[in-house]
Amino acid sequence: MNATLRPALDATDRRILDLLQRDATRSAADLGAELGLSTTTCWRRIQQLEQSGVIRRRVALLDREALGLDVMVYVHVRLSSQGRDALARFERAIRDRPEVLDCCTLTGEWDFCLRIVTHGIKEYEAFFLDHLSKIPNVQSVNSSIVVTVIKESTALPLARG
Repeated sequence: MNATLRPALDATDRRILDLLQRDATRSAADLGAELGLSTTTCWRRIQQLEQSGVIRRRVALLDREALGLDVMVYVHVRLSSQGRDALARFERAIRDRPEVLDCCTLTGEWDFCLRIVTHGIKEYEAFFLDHLSKIPNVQSVNSSIVVTVIKESTALPLARG
């Protein structure tokens, strides 16, 4: 969302967002009761937050290890050319790959950082050999396999200092 289009959020909006990002299954009635709002008022505020794009969507967070996705890899990619076309070509090649959870452009030594999950190291190797290494302009790849996850959260820090 463009910074000039950001909606003004008051303390109540922030409290609603904080509660929803921790448990999006909570009803407007439940949230309203906790926040001292009527169900209708709370529901309207949630609708406004959705319509303004502050709430993009509500999803279920799955346990990747319970699903057998035991390998998580952070991958840094450098392209041989950083022109607009090369960057767009890489983005298109990665965008629909289900094993790629995140892909970000970077400043500095590397052009992209990817977070990838697979069922095993052999599956990551196949992704690397059959897909990632074959994308045009990929000059170098540095893969770091996650050993232990210390903190994993989707909750954004909403408190204002």
